[in-house]
This record gives sequence, C-alpha cells and structure tokens, in this order.
Amino acid sequence: MNSPHERQSDLDGVDPDHILSMVRRHAGRAAGAIGQLSVTSLFQPIFSLAHNRIVGYEALMRPADQEGREVPPLDVFRRAGDLAVLGTLEGVAHAVHVQNFLALGEPQGWLFLNVDATVFLESARWPNLLERLLEQLGFPAHRVVMEVLEQRVTDEIRLQDAVRFFRDRGFVIALDDFGAGHSNFDRIWTLQPDIVKLDRSMTAQAGGNPRVRRMMPVMVSLLHEAGSLVLMEGIETEAEALMAMDADADFVQGYFFGRPSERLADLAEGRALLDGLWRSFREITLPEGSNGRHEIAPYRNALGYAATLLESGIPLERAVGGLLDLPGVERCFLLDREGRQIGENVIPASRTGVTDRRFEPLANAEGANWSRRYYFRRALEHPGRVQVTRPYLSITGVNQCVTVSIATLHSGELRVLCADIAWRDHGVVRR
Repeated sequence: MNSPHERQSDLDGVDPDHILSMVRRHAGRAAGAIGQLSVTSLFQPIFSLAHNRIVGYEALMRPADQEGREVPPLDVFRRAGDLAVLGTLEGVAHAVHVQNFLALGEPQGWLFLNVDATVFLESARWPNLLERLLEQLGFPAHRVVMEVLEQRVTDEIRLQDAVRFFRDRGFVIALDDFGAGHSNFDRIWTLQPDIVKLDRSMTAQAGGNPRVRRMMPVMVSLLHEAGSLVLMEGIETEAEALMAMDADADFVQGYFFGRPSERLADLAEGRALLDGLWRSFREITLPEGSNGRHEIAPYRNALGYAATLLESGIPLERAVGGLLDLPGVERCFLLDREGRQIGENVIPASRTGVTDRRFEPLANAEGANWSRRYYFRRALEHPGRVQVTRPYLSITGVNQCVTVSIATLHSGELRVLCADIAWRDHGVVRR
C-alpha cells in the first residue's frame, strides 16, 4: 500500500513548468492566461499595530475576460470542473502573485496567499506544487502565509495532517474568516494555526453591538492563549481600527489602512496613519479612564468610609448605609479571608428582591466563595486601598456591574468589604 505522501492524486499532472508556461509578462507585470480569462494581482497591506508598520500583503486575484471586464474570483473557482483544473487555476494565481510581489521589491514582508481547502488537503504531499513553484521563482516558503478557509473542510484528520505538513516545510499557516459560518474554537486548539483572521462580519457586528464589542478582547485573549496571533480584517473606519487596538489584535487589514493596489503601500504614509491612530487611541482611552475614575469616586469614598465604620465596631448594615444610598448600588457584602461570603447580601431598602425573577436561585449568596474574583484577590494584595474592577457580568444580578472592594479589619479579623454597582456602557445605572 502506498503511503499518504506517495498516493496518486489528480494534482500529480499539474507541474510548475506547465503553470509557468501560462504566465506572461507585460510592462513589468505578470499575468496568467487561463482559457478565455487573464489573471493578475492586487496587494493589500497588513499592519502590525505593535510594530507600527506594514508586515505583509495579501495577494488578491483579479480575473478579467477578453473584453477586459472584471470577473469575480469566486465565480472563476466555482467553474473549475475537477481538482486538476482547480489546482491549475490556483497554481497560476500563485505564480502570478509571487512574480509580481518579487518585482515590487518588498525585502522581508509576508505574502499572504489564499489556498483552496480541497487543494490544500490534496497538496499535503511531497513534492507539492506550491513549494516547487516557489523554488523555481526563488521565493522562500517562510515568507508565505497560507490562508486556509477551514469551514469547508470536514475531514479533521486530513486537515491536521495538512497543517502539520506545510508548517514543517516552513510555511506560516493562517485560518481565514474565523467567526463566520461553523467556525469553532475546537479547531483552534487542535490545529494551533500561527495566525487567525477574524471574519469581517465580526468587525461590523462589534462596531454596532456593545455586547459583541465587549467580547472582542475576550476572544482575542483566548486565541492568544491557544498560541495564535490575531488579524482583524475588514476595517473600514477609524472607530473600527480603535476597536481592534482596544481588543489587542496583533494585525489589521482593511480599506482604512489601504485598498488593494498593484503597488506596495507608501511606508511613510502607513507610519503616519498609525501614529495618528495611536494618538486618537490615547486621547479617547485616557479621558474615558479619567471620566470613569471621576464617576466612581463617590463609591470609592463611601466604601472607604464604610470600612472605617466597620473597623470601629459598627454593624455591617449600618456601616454601608451611606453607600447603599448612592444610585446604582445593587448590593454590599462581606467576605472572610478565604473569600467566603459572611451572611446575606445587604441591599438598598428600595429593592425588594432580584430584578429578574428567573434568576431567583442565585439571589442568596450567603456562604458563596468569591476567592476567584479579581476584586477579592486585589483587595488582599493591597489592604486598606479601594479596588475597582472593569465592568463584568455579575452572577448574582445577571447584569453588567462594577465591584469596589477593600480589605479591612472587622472584630479583629481580616475581611473584604465589597459593593456591586450596576453599570452599562455609558456608566452607572441610575435608577
């Protein structure tokens, strides 16, 4: 029986010499001839936010008919009848992209090449067409990012083998359009791609939906923990670019940063664009932090005063009376040094119970263990200083809140006094 790398394939008859014979040069640019179509390249810059510069370009195929009218690339691939035709079409596109990219003189940046999922799986053998093309053209594999649209792959084992094969041969592997269709984190854990490209639909949704926007930093963080760098594509406005910065994305791509072009982007213009973006980011985030600190100041002061009263022997319910009078305060509670809640929640007199009765089983938190929470750990690390969390989802109120906390003494024992404040994107919820 032949090994997987020795088995026959419909791509075996597609060789580099045949592919390169279909490529012509005119006025310094390469173009491929496929049937009645001509194929050439455009390049869109990809920026690293941290490096403040362009680190690569995505090659985009631009087919045209005999009259010079553009044909959608997806239509061209849909017309491919079998794997050999599909492999030939992709091979010609890659040869054109590489030759045009080399002619532009980019010395070290990545070249992102879109790879059909079927061809990607079938090409995971030695010798493979793309690697042989690169050898003949003198372009190293480590500068190629293979963009794989993994949603169309159902054979998980073959996909893993293909990713491993091409990574071992020096290619950078990117999963494209993550977040669209049936994308899931299972494949991220399994495949461990070098780069994950978030689908542009996620960028659009996050721009118009505060809840999705709040999830973006979490998603990026998870992808980082899985070992992948994150590229947000489809960025068309400064607001979306600032959102990508806030989410801690590594790379960005879209019309805001540069449209596809036959030429490389101007490096000075790119750096100036990012410099301006960083200024905007600081101008926006610093005032937001300042406003947040200003808005939360009464709660910090009231919590500190309540801690003083508690240390002097005043019962909890009386000590937090002034704090509970402030708008938006949902509950006060006391934790022991192990993080367990002492007694029930102390709530404002105006509240008679949970806001949403569906979550009544969560209302009584006596004995609950909050030792995992940031507000508990930070309070213990800095006794006597009020700590403030970022907005998060409260399990007791099942709503967005901010918690203020302080480690203090109560009856000679170390305790952590806490208060939850209802919070929305605009700040404190004032009922």
